[in-house]
Amino acid sequence: MDFKTKTGTSSKNDIQVYGFNLTEDLVGNITLADMAFLGAKHRKPTENESKMLNALLVAICEHGFTPSSISTRLTYLGAPEAVQASIASGLLGAGTVYLGAMENVAELLQTTYQKHGDNKDTCEMAATVLKEQNEAGLQIPGFGHPVHKPKDPRTTKLFEIAGDLGFYGKHSKLLTEIHRQFCVLKGKTITLNAVGAIGAIMADMDMDYRIVKSFAVASRAVGLVAHVVEEIETGRKEGAGQQIFDYVESHTNYEVIDR
Repeated sequence: MDFKTKTGTSSKNDIQVYGFNLTEDLVGNITLADMAFLGAKHRKPTENESKMLNALLVAICEHGFTPSSISTRLTYLGAPEAVQASIASGLLGAGTVYLGAMENVAELLQTTYQKHGDNKDTCEMAATVLKEQNEAGLQIPGFGHPVHKPKDPRTTKLFEIAGDLGFYGKHSKLLTEIHRQFCVLKGKTITLNAVGAIGAIMADMDMDYRIVKSFAVASRAVGLVAHVVEEIETGRKEGAGQQIFDYVESHTNYEVIDR
């Protein structure tokens, strides 16, 4: 069988990645985020695209104790010889509550423009989104946060950068209008979180919604390294993973069932 790929090939003295010579064109010349962009768009990012994507990935790289970082620490506790398993376990929790919602936001915004962009303005589209989501019994992705209320500081910063770099476009404006109308309907300020902002900005960067979450996963993988390092530095017996395990163990009531 003849398998073909444009991602990477190697010969005795040459490595080609995405059509570029790895050692001459890429190593030392572009960032890891730029490589992700190159793989997704089949071209190097512009200076502004590079700045924007790097900002987005830094914004969600680390956020303290979350299900993903706790999973990483617990897995390291049980398998310190397999650090890759620790990172992988942390990435498995990238769902709609943590990280994954940016994909849903991008899909919602891109789909809305495809369906209504030619015959409705931004205000009308926002009202349509709220109406359709409500009728379907669906939540609006990208809203709410357990800590950051009423504003997520990352959202403010990312939209500011997007405006400066030319990526606060139609999708970001639509999400902002959805947010405004949503707050009016609720009668209070609902947080537009960073995940929502990132989904909108990546849509404005012309990223297919189906790959948006993959960037978040790559960013979180980098952040999880620090959690493994902290477990190593603290020592397994004193690490957070051991403390969590001990707490669960001491607060678990075992019931013997007579069958």
